[in-house]
Amino acid sequence: MLLKKADDKSKRVTLLMELQKSPLLDERQRSWLRDELEALRKGIDGERDAAFHLDSYFKDSATHVLMHDLRFEIEGDVAQIDHMLINRAFDIYLFETKNYGGNLSINSQGEFTASYGNRKFGVPSPLEQSRRHARVLDKLLDRLNIAPRTGSERTYHHVVLMHPRAIIQRPPTAAFDTSAVIKADMISSWHGKFVDGFGVAKLMRVVVNLRHVETIREWAEMLIRQHRPADLLRLPPFMTPRQGTSATAASAVAAPAMAPNHETATTADRAIEPAQSSQARKLVCAHCGAKISFAEGRFCWNNAQRFGGLQYCRADQGLF
Repeated sequence: MLLKKADDKSKRVTLLMELQKSPLLDERQRSWLRDELEALRKGIDGERDAAFHLDSYFKDSATHVLMHDLRFEIEGDVAQIDHMLINRAFDIYLFETKNYGGNLSINSQGEFTASYGNRKFGVPSPLEQSRRHARVLDKLLDRLNIAPRTGSERTYHHVVLMHPRAIIQRPPTAAFDTSAVIKADMISSWHGKFVDGFGVAKLMRVVVNLRHVETIREWAEMLIRQHRPADLLRLPPFMTPRQGTSATAASAVAAPAMAPNHETATTADRAIEPAQSSQARKLVCAHCGAKISFAEGRFCWNNAQRFGGLQYCRADQGLF
């Protein structure tokens, strides 16, 4: 069953498009906006296509719960999970969507390289990225007291979903197993082979840990309540108006073009407006709204010039 769809990111797309129209941008700002908008659009398209294939196979399942676009923050760490699936045996599938717009090659060391024509770029391993997300998720599940019946370790399966038209060059399986890197339209056949490959030990664990689907649903709803969406209006510090810029110029950067409606103008303005004084000196992150420790707050207050007199969780402190 499908419990959560992807968040709407259209506000961020609108913001980046409007900011591109400003005549006051320097080359670094223009380059960042161009790359950020392209990456955002590719990410949205890739996640939407992957969600379509996952929904087609699991949306009406009586044994699985499916969630898209989850972001968790715990103890200063952040996990951004594209798609998450939980079955009645409490197997957790974490799907990373990659829409590179080119071909992908994986070598025998598990290193990923994307190719665009004659250009090649090394890219971070999405499998390792998913494993890092699992470590953060583990902390959250511990806090929520969500655990299998037997054993102390949860079972995670990490899957990378590529565009159906992608060309994937793989090393020999004996050198590095890439069976978890699949094209999104192959999800049904991949899952069938995965289940067929269960051994006796795996089947015994499944039987022992089997839960009612309503229990899995309740756990998934607990996780959804912990979802902390990213701030769609946040920009890096170098995108704010430079010191010495006139008031007229500063307003032009904040609202770089005549907006088609009031909503767009408000979106651009909010992106760089100063933090409200009502947020100061509270043990609540001024960015994500999560509760923070006194140590985190004190660090920010002791570095008031850096953080503007406000306080942020450890994850968001890295944004300044």
